[in-house]
Amino acid sequence: MSIVRKNPVPHDIDIAQAANIKPISEIASRYSLDERFLEHYGSEKAKVRLEFLNDLSSPNKRAKYIDVTAITPTPLGEGKTTTTVGLAQGLGFIGKKAIANIRQPSMGPTFGIKGGAAGGGYSQIVPMADFNLHLTGDIHAVSAAHNLCAAALDARMYHESRWSDAYFEKLGLKKLNIDPYAVLWRRVLDMNDRPLRKMILGIGGLENGPLREGGFDISVASEVMAILALSTSLDDLRKRLGKIVLALDKSGKAVTTEDLKVAGAMTILMKDALKPNILQTLEEQLSFVHAGPFANIAHGNSSIVADQIATRIADYVVTESGFGSDMGFEKFMDIKCRTSGIMPDAVVLVATVRALKMHGGGPKVTPGKPLSTAYTQENLELLRKGIANLEAHLAIIKKFGLPAVVAINSFPTDTTKEHDIIKEAAMKAGAFDAVVATNWALGGEGAADLARAVDKAASTSSQVKFLYPLEMTIKEKIETIAHEVYGAGSITYTAEANGAIEKFTSLGYGNLPICMAKTHLSLSHDPTVKGAPRGFTFPVKDLRLAAGAGFIYPLTGEISTMPGLPSVPAYMGMDIDTTTGMIKGLS
Repeated sequence: MSIVRKNPVPHDIDIAQAANIKPISEIASRYSLDERFLEHYGSEKAKVRLEFLNDLSSPNKRAKYIDVTAITPTPLGEGKTTTTVGLAQGLGFIGKKAIANIRQPSMGPTFGIKGGAAGGGYSQIVPMADFNLHLTGDIHAVSAAHNLCAAALDARMYHESRWSDAYFEKLGLKKLNIDPYAVLWRRVLDMNDRPLRKMILGIGGLENGPLREGGFDISVASEVMAILALSTSLDDLRKRLGKIVLALDKSGKAVTTEDLKVAGAMTILMKDALKPNILQTLEEQLSFVHAGPFANIAHGNSSIVADQIATRIADYVVTESGFGSDMGFEKFMDIKCRTSGIMPDAVVLVATVRALKMHGGGPKVTPGKPLSTAYTQENLELLRKGIANLEAHLAIIKKFGLPAVVAINSFPTDTTKEHDIIKEAAMKAGAFDAVVATNWALGGEGAADLARAVDKAASTSSQVKFLYPLEMTIKEKIETIAHEVYGAGSITYTAEANGAIEKFTSLGYGNLPICMAKTHLSLSHDPTVKGAPRGFTFPVKDLRLAAGAGFIYPLTGEISTMPGLPSVPAYMGMDIDTTTGMIKGLS
């Protein structure tokens, strides 16, 4: 243990910053991760060289692989990262060598609503400030690679509008004849900035042209970020970056980064970002923090290369998929695991009394505003009404053939009667076990029962399966997810969506998996609909192609790829002690 725990958790100190953090090389050595494979960024964090995977002297065991997902959360989040870190600590407490593999958070939400995303209480990743901010610069590399490509695309359109085919032939280039009204590639920024969502580019005359509509997405919604998480090697990264479709030409054919001759330069910018980062938990378990694709837009999972390395050096690898099982977990299975070939042994479903009361019809939960007493006082009737959401998520996990352990993330205002209702309902709905987790206050000791339950669940036989075969049509895959996972009755498509489906199929992308862009605040497309809705009409408004990442993502409901800042952003509560350098308000 690197800190002395207190119970209850003191709120007047930053636990993560008060920790005595061990050198990362010392933590890595405990996992037989040799110093020659580390690239240090100071003493407390490092990258792992991918040469480890090809070194015959490196460990080559097969860890048990656990995914942590959740019920449909409140806007406050239900402690999924805290549970992920706590489970790794709990496994360590019962004598298992465990690693926590999680995503790097975007600075947009960090300074917007969420604040820090390194876990909480005595289950955190440290150094916490580095984790939440620049870390080793991976998100900056994604932004640079993405925006280089955007600049190259606009430059090519500008020069092609000025020069003849013969001129380009002299340069050894072929005119791409890009349709400025069929550009699919936007720009990115790792901040929440709503005015950038839609823009007119090229204002100010022909020298700044061509004049066209454009805009910004947040960096973690970039296809380059999704590619970073799904790449299995530098060669795979280069090939995937070369497959990105940027626009259509005037005959309707795809224009790729390879056509633009920019994929090689993008790979140069991304070569170091592909090496996964290692940090540690407060109880000195190793943690890989690598890649951060959005879960309600992209696939919402950390990197494959981190999993490839971690599963060779640990007894257990605990990873986390974004938001609820309808979002990150479904994509974890149908996209990430399909790509990596690493299949989970068990799933942990995080539930809270607070969220289930919300699904039972409780008052609106708003970040920055005090919780209603409905959530802070015992209300068994409201809780029972919300159990349907827990049951729906357990049914989703069951469709993939995996055992599920329900982790009740305990809050100080919960009561034993409330926990007992959740446990009973979970077992009736087919959970392998249901356990109260108190790791926020107690660290690994508070997750010991959860760790024992997961250890048993991961040792049972299971028949892991995907939700759909890739040979299905695009519409068949969309409708399978909507019916089987979300509970929709019918699916509607706009003219734009139908046109995109026809175009992507004709271009040869019809066999890609589906990455649904949908709200995380409801099983449906509508964030105001709580509980477990059934039989609703599910609208598909448009589709986008991520050919390099290897999926198609339909846009449903009101989904923005560039978040905005709230009226009271998290950054207002942040500052730095200029004498000690201690950061305040980030956790």
